[in-house]
Amino acid sequence: MELTITNYNNFYKLKGSLNQSNLEVFNKTFQYIFEKLDSLTLSIDDLENIDRFGVNALVHLHNQSILKNKQFSIVGLGCKELYDHFKSEETAA
Repeated sequence: MELTITNYNNFYKLKGSLNQSNLEVFNKTFQYIFEKLDSLTLSIDDLENIDRFGVNALVHLHNQSILKNKQFSIVGLGCKELYDHFKSEETAA
């Protein structure tokens, strides 16, 4: 399944799959996002699946927000893999 990214102002919505085959689309969209915006909200409600490359891309986006002191939120009940990753990071800290 393809990845579709839509946005309105600083609210972005992911739909479909975020995996190695379409990571270039994701990276191109969010490459310089924190130079343009002070806050970013990413909805994963319509994200059907995500592989480890997709999780790493979201982790990278999260890390960039911290480095640039910007607000970053992930909302929605999307993929369990992403929730599990951030939950394990929280437990390790």
